[in-house]
Amino acid sequence: MIRFENLTKSFWLQGERKVVIDNLNLTLPTGRSLALLGRNGAGKSTLLQIIAGTMRPDHGRVVSDGTMSWPVGLGASFHRDLTGAENVRFIARIYGVDTEDLVAFVEDFAELGKFYHMPMRSYSSGMRSRLTFGASMGIRFDTYLVDEVTAVGDRAFKKKSREVFADRMQHSSAIMVNHSMGQVRKFCDAGIVLEHGRMQYFDDLEEAIAVHEAMLS
Repeated sequence: MIRFENLTKSFWLQGERKVVIDNLNLTLPTGRSLALLGRNGAGKSTLLQIIAGTMRPDHGRVVSDGTMSWPVGLGASFHRDLTGAENVRFIARIYGVDTEDLVAFVEDFAELGKFYHMPMRSYSSGMRSRLTFGASMGIRFDTYLVDEVTAVGDRAFKKKSREVFADRMQHSSAIMVNHSMGQVRKFCDAGIVLEHGRMQYFDDLEEAIAVHEAMLS
């Protein structure tokens, strides 16, 4: 269960206040994998970061009764001056999992070669996404927060990413941002649409996709 209580978030852009989440009150069900849909700039990535606790709202709060990943695909959770391996060790200690097991899993999964032991400031955005995705998949969470990460890498890496994510979804749920409706249909069974700071939950994924696509047309 994830519950939003009077949640509001805004940013100042060119001297004007832009509200991306507007006094949101909504409870998301347990055990569902949700597609988070909305146009570019609607605040989807911002909402994922607030749910994860890596960004503070203006006011209100998020309440959850399970463990949650950081926003997979967003490198903000990692320190750019540490190596990939050092970041993974740090995360393992935070989440109380076996350090060497996680380091070995991510090294094998992310396929970064020598860059795994180099500072993350030298990484491309794709490399950062591969590291953050691997680190998240190496830890068992009740809910995974995923931002476009299954689109990273070559065909073989995308296939591997989809397979490990599908395996995790057998025992966990997710909130996924993905512009590919094919990927959304593959991994999600319900949807939420964010528009003008308001969010609507749809138990029927196809209804959520239809509403989203109608807004874009």
